[in-house]
Amino acid sequence: MQRIRRAILSCHDKTGLVELARLLREFEVELISTSGTLKALQEAGLPAISIAEFTGVPELMDGRVKSLHHKVHAGLLGVRDNKVHVEQLQAHGFAWIDMVVANLHPLEGTVAHPRLTPDEVFEQTDIGGAAMIRSAAKNYRYVTVVVNPERYPRIMHEMRAHDGAVPFATRYRLAQEAFECTAEYDRVLAANFKHTEPPAE
Repeated sequence: MQRIRRAILSCHDKTGLVELARLLREFEVELISTSGTLKALQEAGLPAISIAEFTGVPELMDGRVKSLHHKVHAGLLGVRDNKVHVEQLQAHGFAWIDMVVANLHPLEGTVAHPRLTPDEVFEQTDIGGAAMIRSAAKNYRYVTVVVNPERYPRIMHEMRAHDGAVPFATRYRLAQEAFECTAEYDRVLAANFKHTEPPAE
């Protein structure tokens, strides 16, 4: 098992987040975060950098494009013991990302809101967060993905027990939960398409 050295934190639900981040910093994990989560970490006195600082590209298009960047997804998806992947990562000056802690803005209340139009609902849809979760889950052999704050105590226990690493079996189960999360998110979106009339062109 390899120690976690770099993590992206991007959470709508910030329950227990600061405690987890403090443990990550105890193991000298570099923290990268999106705007709302970054503010919570900085207010708690935890050193963290923004996604924009990490990628070198500012948020674009009213925040629609933040984490959708080669540096993020190459760092998540690369096979660590594949020589070509390692060389490509190094050639571009990228770095491995070992953990994603992310949860998405719940859509059930949004789609049920009587005053929101379909366009307004879709404007609140999280694309970058879901993409990071999927990339991290796909590469569970190397990356830990956590979408449920209820899992934080277990992660903290295992990191303490394994010198900053998370065991393979845990990463596997967390990946399963991550795909369930994104599948449910897409299900809610698809149902909203199905049960609403198309907006005017």
